Amino acid sequence: MELLNQYFPALTVEQQAKFASLDELYKEWNARINVISRKDIDQLSVNHVLHSLAIARVQEFLPGSQILDVETGGGFPGIPLAILFSETEFFLIDVILKKTKVVQAIADELRLKNVVVRQQQSEAVKKTFACTVTVTPKILLSA
Repeated sequence: MELLNQYFPALTVEQQAKFASLDELYKEWNARINVISRKDIDQLSVNHVLHSLAIARVQEFLPGSQILDVETGGGFPGIPLAILFSETEFFLIDVILKKTKVVQAIADELRLKNVVVRQQQSEAVKKTFACTVTVTPKILLSA
């Protein structure tokens, strides 16, 4: 949390509580259904949450806008962005049903009313969004 507050010092108490609960929620779900590499789960806050929020340092998502998270996997970057931008709608899609079920459960547990989760291919999306986000594969980051 300390590192998160360093980059985002204006977080509300509610946002801080939601971010603080992510580690435990993901560890619980990941023990049942592997949605995040087990080697990486202990570094969730840095490798997933902070990386997901990096775009927020350069791009603000306006209230009422709709953002598409393609191949959301375990809910990144969509879940952290939805916590940070609670007035923005986030549509998280993935083709793998077990992942979308976990992401929906996490969004429900966090009471994220601005998140819609769907199992679907990105090619099937017909709606227009203000922005599309996705996680950059680590192999591209190290190249």
